[in-house]
Formats: sequence, structure tokens, C-alpha cells
Amino acid sequence: MMKMKRALISVSDKTGIVEFAKKLHALGIGIVSTGGTMKVLREAGIPVTYVSDVTGFPEIMDGRVKTLNPYIHGGILAIRDNEQHKAQMRQHGIQGIDMVVVNLYPFRQTIAKPDVTLHDAVENIDIGGPAMVRAAAKNFRYVAVVVNPGRYEQILQELGGQGEVSPRTRMLLAREAFQHTAEYDAAISGYLSGQLGEGIFPATLHKIWEKVQDLRYGENPHQQAAFYRDKYAPAHGIAYAKQLHGKELSFNNIVDVEAAYAIAAEFEQPAAAIIKHTNPCGTGTGASLDEAYAKAYEADSVSAYGGIVGLNRPVDLAVAEKIGEIFLEAVIAPGYEPEAMQVLTRKKNIRLLEAPLLTGSSRMMDIKRVSGGILLQETDRYDAVQNEMKVVTKRCPTPDEWEQLLFAWKVVKHVKSNAIVIAGNNQTFGVGAGQMNRVGAAAIALEQAGEKARGAVLASDAFFPFQDTVNAAAKAGVTAIIQPGGSVRDEESIQAADEQGIAMVFTGVRHFKH
Repeated sequence: MMKMKRALISVSDKTGIVEFAKKLHALGIGIVSTGGTMKVLREAGIPVTYVSDVTGFPEIMDGRVKTLNPYIHGGILAIRDNEQHKAQMRQHGIQGIDMVVVNLYPFRQTIAKPDVTLHDAVENIDIGGPAMVRAAAKNFRYVAVVVNPGRYEQILQELGGQGEVSPRTRMLLAREAFQHTAEYDAAISGYLSGQLGEGIFPATLHKIWEKVQDLRYGENPHQQAAFYRDKYAPAHGIAYAKQLHGKELSFNNIVDVEAAYAIAAEFEQPAAAIIKHTNPCGTGTGASLDEAYAKAYEADSVSAYGGIVGLNRPVDLAVAEKIGEIFLEAVIAPGYEPEAMQVLTRKKNIRLLEAPLLTGSSRMMDIKRVSGGILLQETDRYDAVQNEMKVVTKRCPTPDEWEQLLFAWKVVKHVKSNAIVIAGNNQTFGVGAGQMNRVGAAAIALEQAGEKARGAVLASDAFFPFQDTVNAAAKAGVTAIIQPGGSVRDEESIQAADEQGIAMVFTGVRHFKH
């Protein structure tokens, strides 16, 4: 390895740059810099060579052209043990540049401003910076490229120990550099797509995912897995939840935690949902979180064992004591009172997660993977309200039935289709999920509800293709039904409901969940 002699520094993010440059100077490394960075370093008393003194040409066009020069790029790109390259450097008086410390104009920060203009955005598209970064990254066998201020200390430690940055570190830095420019270009492309009116589905989709953690395995032990988050999305949701206690989350835990929190967030009043295999085995609301959790648990106490709990209020002592009575994999809530933490942390392995509630404005796009591509859609945020629904039967729902219909409609939205939910007293009594036909889903939900179906309501995520579900509901004692409507046989279902005294409401909105 060759000892480093010369570094070029030109940074937009000046975090730690003065301290870093001082230590480079102390190690005998000469520094070349551009206007703004040079001014900061010189004010700190660090000797700096101005880039124009290297190129023999001034910075021109408002700084658009300053480093796009053979004296810069030749010094970066030269292969140090290539005799022809060395001869050309001597012939043209090009000095080697062994380190490039560059980060780019703040394009993302600029376009995030509410009053940003297209002109402002364009002027914050860096040209010379990415060119130097890519050149140095390409030539990582000989040049260290530093785009992340968080790397300064590591670089200094290696330089202080051996006068050089190790080959492995240079390759790691090159990978970071290409990632840096790729993300930068993706941001510019995304912004211009927006300016062209391409909306939320641009011609080319660029997403940057950063690893949160490696997972022990995926859905099954023979599958490798890792957890990533959208790097530039707002910092909310399960990917940003804070784990306060318990074992490491598994792949399936994360999927179920998302499902639990999504249901709990549907309700304004205190709510609890218990999830098994992405479906709610129990959901309840009440005057208190304690009451809501009790209803969710009682809805299906057998399936609740080993489940995931989602709550839309901070966990208090009363709820914590109830949660502690059975084995649960995880709990997610907006917070935990100290007394509740004392109770819950007695269980060594239970995972306790804290995250702000998801809201309609914070939920992200829904991405589904298929072989060779993805499907992208808006998250199902539609929340039909009573005055937008249509009563299609002779009998209108009573006020209590309306309350239960709206409750059941919020829950069925989160059940895998074909989906049927039986509910009453702000509690699920039976859930039929993921069946190949709707009457089969109804049979499961009604069987689970048992005698509680009498006087209860039924919610269906999609229309009834036949009247058989209405007949099954009537036989079990269901008194009101909510469904989207829209079948060519709607009149048959309406007639069957009228004949059996059932009130039926059409929402006009389907909630398939695949």
C-alpha cells in the first residue's frame, strides 16, 4: 500500500469536516478544496490549496464548473502502477489525489421545502460532486472516497495506524459512494416525474430500502430473511417501532404486528385486536382499554394463545395484568405506563413495541411481490360512513345495529378474503377468513359465534353472489348485514333478507384483502 499524500475535500454537509481536515493535515496529507469548503477550512487555520490553483482555471458559471477538469479527474482516476498512466501524469503535470471527501448538494432537503421552485431544485442538482465520487469509487484500488461523515473516525484510525486505508475499507467506501449517487439520482428522477404529472405511479419506480436487521429466518426455518425499511419515507410505522423488551422479532411476528396495529388504529375509542396468522381472532372496543382488551380476548380465547396484540392507547396496569395471564408473542401500543412495564417485563420473552398510531395520512403505498415484478397500490384507507351507505331492505337497522355494523365493517376490512365477521356489543363473535367461497366463510364465522350470533350483525368484505349467506345468517339469528352490494343477484339477497326480517346495508365499497 502507498502512503496517502493528497486529499480533495468538497462537502455540502460540513459535519465534523474541520476536525477531520485538521487531523489529515497533522498526518502530512495535503488538502485541495473548493470555494465554500475552502473558506470554512481556512477560517479554522488549516492550510488548503484552492482547486482553481490546481486546474489553472477559475470557478465559473456560478460554480457549475469548477472540478470538471483533467487535473482533478486525472489525479483521481490514474492507475498508480500503470506505467503509461504515470508517464502521462508526469507529461501533463498531474498530481495524484489519494482521497476524495465529497457529499452532494442538498437536493432532497431542497425539494422538501413547501415553497421550493423548479429553479431552486435544478440549481441543487450536483454535477461535479457525483463525477468526482464516481471517479474515486471506480478507482478504489488506489483512492479512498468518503461520502459519509460517520466514516471520518474510522478513516483516521486506519491512517494513524498504517498511513493508509485498507483495501477492504476502500471497497466498502466505494460501495457506499455508488449507493450515495444512486440515491441522489433516484431523488432527482422522482422529483422530475412529479413535475411531469406522473402522479404516484411514475414510469420508473425508484425505492431505497435500508436494512433494519437480519432475521433468524423467514416464514419457515429453512428460509433466510432480513427486515428493510423505506429509507426516505416518513419515520413512522412498524419499521420505526421501538422495541422496549423481549426476544428479537421474527419474520412472522413483524407481519402480524403490522396487522394488529392496523386494526387498532381504525378506531377512535379504546380498541384492541389480537392477531393470529395476519387475521384477527378477536377485536373489541370499550370505554377503557381494559374493557376493549377483555372483549378481544374473550372473542376467541383459544386462538388468542400465542397471538400478537395491537392497542390504540398506552398500556396501563389493568391491561398489563390481563395480558400477563396468557402467553402472547408481542404487544404493540403507543406507549406503556411504568407500572405496566413492571408487570409485562416479568415475562422474559414477550416482545413489547412502542410506535405512534398509524393514521390515514401516514399509511404508505402497498407493495406486493410477484415473479419478475411488483404490484403497487394505494393502501386501503377508505372509511365509509353511515350517511354514505344505503339501506336496501324494508327494515332499517336500529341505532344499536348501526353501531355494530360500523364496528364489524372496520374489522372485516382487515380479514383475508373471502371474509365474514359476526359482531355484537363492539366485539367480534366469529371470523371466517380466507375461504374459497363466501358461504364457507360465513359457516365458519357463524359456527364460532354459536349462540352469540342471535341478535348479532354480519359483515362481508364483498357482495353475495347468491342468497345462501343471507339464509345461513338468518338461521343463526343474525339481525343485520353490511356488505358492498353490486352483485347481479342483489335482489335475491335483498328479498331473502326482507322475508326473514333482516336489515341490510350496502356500502358500495369492497374490501378484498389478498
